[in-house]
Amino acid sequence: MEYLFLILKVIIFIGLAPLLSGIITRIKNNLRFRKGPGIWQPYFNLFKLFRKDEVVSEQASWIFRSAPYIVFAATLTALMLVPALTAWPLPIFTGDFLTIIFLLSLGRFFLALAGLDPAATFGGMGSSREMFIASFVEPVVILAIFAVSLTAETTNLAIIAAFKAMHPATVLAAGALLLVTLAETSRIPIDNQETHLELTMIHEALILEYSGRSLGLLELAAYMKQILFFSLISLIVFPGWNDLASFLLKWLALGVIVAVVEISLAKMRLFRAVDWLSFAGILAIMAIMTLILGV
Repeated sequence: MEYLFLILKVIIFIGLAPLLSGIITRIKNNLRFRKGPGIWQPYFNLFKLFRKDEVVSEQASWIFRSAPYIVFAATLTALMLVPALTAWPLPIFTGDFLTIIFLLSLGRFFLALAGLDPAATFGGMGSSREMFIASFVEPVVILAIFAVSLTAETTNLAIIAAFKAMHPATVLAAGALLLVTLAETSRIPIDNQETHLELTMIHEALILEYSGRSLGLLELAAYMKQILFFSLISLIVFPGWNDLASFLLKWLALGVIVAVVEISLAKMRLFRAVDWLSFAGILAIMAIMTLILGV
């Protein structure tokens, strides 16, 4: 029964991940009074990519070819560890909060190597910028996890998900994670998914040399990573609401927040992104101080 539920959960997450991105794009276009693509456009893009042939540089090694599969596998494994869509925990399948961060960092590491591997200028630039952002993102995530673990007295996601009480510190930690999510999912004001300008792109520069099935896997992994962070924030802010209907409402609410932020702010210069992530770090530290002071 547990194995069947795990398979069903993975199918639901993978199936809904592109839809969430399509809904966010549609909300942004409606707020801008534009027509734009439909909410199903991410699925059409993925189908088109998986049907295309791949073009691989002669300079590329096995790292470039295997990186999309490693990134997809790492993101999928992290997604499997989230105790979502059920009211009862799955102890054998739920992992530590830090395990999820490690898996995402593993995918980032290989993707950064893949950006350097073909000896392309844009790929190297994207790898440098990605690791620069990651050097600020990961400490903030660790601080937010520490605040949540102090509240629930554990970093086990199954126990955190079943924790019924909501504390002001967890709200601050979730706010820090939301700011980090915009950076991790390549959204404004840190990055811009809708541009291919060499002076502004970060994530797009990393995957610029990919095509066909490999690019499709990377795009699908990015959609999964977004729904993963949304799920973690949902578990922290509204613990105990783990059924599918509750998650759909929480994903939609976070999607609206992300869409409003994207149309309200402009893309920051790379070094200004440090200010954004520093503010996220301050929120995480405030969460820890709130718990220490007993507020």
